[in-house]
Amino acid sequence: MRGDALFELCDALLCTDGPVRTLVDLALAPEHRRGHGALYGGLNQGRIDVARLRRALAGMPLPRASDGRLVLAVDVSPWLRPNANTCADRAFATPSAGARANTRWCPAGRTRWWPRWRVAARPGQRVLEALRLEPGADVAAVTTVQIREVVERLVTAGQWREGDPDVLVVLDAGYDAPRIAHLLAGLPVEILGRLRSDRVMRRPTPPRVYDPKGGRPPKHGSEFIFGDPRTWGTEQAMTTTATRLYGKATAQAWDRLHSRLTRRAGLARP
Repeated sequence: MRGDALFELCDALLCTDGPVRTLVDLALAPEHRRGHGALYGGLNQGRIDVARLRRALAGMPLPRASDGRLVLAVDVSPWLRPNANTCADRAFATPSAGARANTRWCPAGRTRWWPRWRVAARPGQRVLEALRLEPGADVAAVTTVQIREVVERLVTAGQWREGDPDVLVVLDAGYDAPRIAHLLAGLPVEILGRLRSDRVMRRPTPPRVYDPKGGRPPKHGSEFIFGDPRTWGTEQAMTTTATRLYGKATAQAWDRLHSRLTRRAGLARP
């Protein structure tokens, strides 16, 4: 329904220079040959087959990494709407620019619409999936369902076949990478999560040694402070690669590190 109106609306959205702030701007674009009434009619009465659109995006040629594997990136982008006083289901947001940049948190009643979780193929920044996250939702559960659906569509479309390298899923800081990896068991994916630079991890619990003085045995090993190289010790693996843009890049890996709260071995495993 209203296919022509929606098509011209998308055409105007892609061809308009600069950010689109109002629908009227799209109605005035040369690519939108209809009146502004048709624009609102397409939005109010038109229908987009979202499932078919997702399948079509999964079947398009996708950029791949140097080793031929698919790389998916997952991130969240808050949509600040300070003037939307009557919109429901808003949440707190930390603005990074604009008039409210000096405020650490915007008030919940005037801040943002639902954030959008994105799964994009890199390099190329092609968005394969975007949805709004309701306040209070389980981030790991929602992200897991989204990644599973995207990967299954890619497999169905023939983008991944048996014998190909696993799809690399890169998570931004704030995601529970071990839990997401556990929930995605059975899929041909590898999970890589970014951690904050001020995190403090723990090494495995040392063997219990009898102490004549008594006392409770330690629950955790020594600290591994990201910002203090003196606590790192000897790495289990190290590689050095020459990059085109950044020169020599060195990667170090330490095995069996875990969070003090979860005590889950391998939390920082690359």
